[in-house]
Amino acid sequence: MVFNTGSTLLDAIVLAVVSRTDKGTYGYSITQDVRSVLEISESTLYPVLRRLQKDACLEVYDEQHGGRNRRYYRLTDKGRTVLAEYKTEWLNYSEKITRMFEGGVKG
Repeated sequence: MVFNTGSTLLDAIVLAVVSRTDKGTYGYSITQDVRSVLEISESTLYPVLRRLQKDACLEVYDEQHGGRNRRYYRLTDKGRTVLAEYKTEWLNYSEKITRMFEGGVKG
């Protein structure tokens, strides 16, 4: 069984991956990191990156690599704030789900 990954959770995961370095990271690397926790195609990832850029959570810059331009993504201040909110919400949500799995404790 596979759980459906909504767009908000995917945004949170991508922001978490990009946040690992101040310099930023590029699309293929982001895809590989996200794939370590869930199956995702590049055709799914790039619209997420564009949306996060449009929402001012990511900034983009190009850098030469191997004779070609490579597009890098890095968190903005807004992106750091949004990621912190996602982390808090995830902890609350996952604790509730875990409690349900472990015996249905209400609260």
